[in-house]
Amino acid sequence: MNRMLAIIEREMRKFFRSPALMLVAMIFPLVQLIVLGNAFGGKIRDAKLGVVDQDGGTQALKVREAFDSVHANIRTFEPVYYDNDKQAMEDVRNGKIQGAVVIPPQYSRRVYEENHPRIALVVDNSDNFMSSTLQSEMTELTSALNEPNVEPRILQKTVLDIVELYPYIEYMKYLLPGSITLAMFVSVMIGGGMLYIDDKARGVHEGYLVTPITKTELVVGLNVAGAIKAVLTGVVITIIGSLLAGVSTIFDPFIVFGLALMILLTSLAFNTMMFLLMVRVEDPLVPRAIFGILNTLLFFPSGSIYPIQAFPLWLRVIAKGDPFTYAVHGFKALLLKETGLAAIWPDMIYLSIFAVVTFSIAVPLFKRTL
Repeated sequence: MNRMLAIIEREMRKFFRSPALMLVAMIFPLVQLIVLGNAFGGKIRDAKLGVVDQDGGTQALKVREAFDSVHANIRTFEPVYYDNDKQAMEDVRNGKIQGAVVIPPQYSRRVYEENHPRIALVVDNSDNFMSSTLQSEMTELTSALNEPNVEPRILQKTVLDIVELYPYIEYMKYLLPGSITLAMFVSVMIGGGMLYIDDKARGVHEGYLVTPITKTELVVGLNVAGAIKAVLTGVVITIIGSLLAGVSTIFDPFIVFGLALMILLTSLAFNTMMFLLMVRVEDPLVPRAIFGILNTLLFFPSGSIYPIQAFPLWLRVIAKGDPFTYAVHGFKALLLKETGLAAIWPDMIYLSIFAVVTFSIAVPLFKRTL
């Protein structure tokens, strides 16, 4: 035990003597949380929507008033009035406005005659997010225009009532579990994988072999040290990220206990996985080269940015075996849903089994390399 503690102490001293490594491991996920959380999580505001009124009737006036009401209240778009539909479409194509609505001639008369009145929405579908937002808003407006002025006394249509279990969750909060997981992975990659290969290239590990330290003690010591670094990073990012995102669940003692377990198991799973990947590597440039590949392969399929249910089948298979998936799910259940251990025990079991399996494979491989 004393020999393993000596290994752990050396690794931690080296880690704390390099504050730049700690800052890199923590700042990158925080920057991602702040930038992506605000860039992707916001609702569309003040989009330019061209309006071409070729009718000029009373029903067309109701449409224009509805557009002005949207601009004055939720501000999804700002109407820009045109006299020429061709000019409006050309401005959509050139990016000067994000869409255009054309109210055709005889629109008001068709409304009164109930003769299939139509208005056209021109969108730039090269930007799917903007076009879908405008389509959704226009669908709601046209549905409101189709409502009768006097409601019938007998209900004729089925109405859907939406019941939300939680208050509105901004995208920044949605991204927080993934940012915590990514921070721990970066800590393991930099503070574990890269430093491990650097020490190996300098002959530090071979120097251990002239001491009474056994290879098993060396492996355990290196893994425990790497897990401690990841735990420290996970705790710091969880606290800072929760405060930045406005997540108040970190003040609940039961949630804190669950977070502590998830951070510990995630750290062990990530560190043993990284140790297994690096155990046969000799070139110090290899971990730096594969960092981007691992980040893409593990982080993005985990459901931290986009739901797994939207993935194709082959990507879902990767997500099922990805430890990131279970870490993100566990952190999300605790931080956003305020659930207990009953909701995250499958995640904890998978991370535990994953850590044991990867460690069991890595140990004999490590023994053969020295």
